[in-house]
Amino acid sequence: MRALIREADPEVVETVKWRKPSNPNGVPVWEHAGILCTGEVYKGYVKLTFANGASLADPAKLFNASLDGGTRRAIDLREGELPDAAAFRALVGAAVAHNLAKPRRR
Repeated sequence: MRALIREADPEVVETVKWRKPSNPNGVPVWEHAGILCTGEVYKGYVKLTFANGASLADPAKLFNASLDGGTRRAIDLREGELPDAAAFRALVGAAVAHNLAKPRRR
């Protein structure tokens, strides 16, 4: 998934945030003009949460989790599952465009 995110946006920056005793490795965060998405590993799946997912078009219906939230949307991937690569790259591109369209804070 990291490779697809980088393919979709070569300017993306991956950082780690929210380190704490219960999660010393923290949470991977991909950013470009703000947070695009985060990645979390759970026992049975990986969750990619798009910070502004509710504002993004998802014609391929990749979002399959956190669908009732007002802002975020997520993709839960179980072992062996991969989303349609082109649709995923388009979703990341839409997230970048959304962030770039927001007025800059001073």
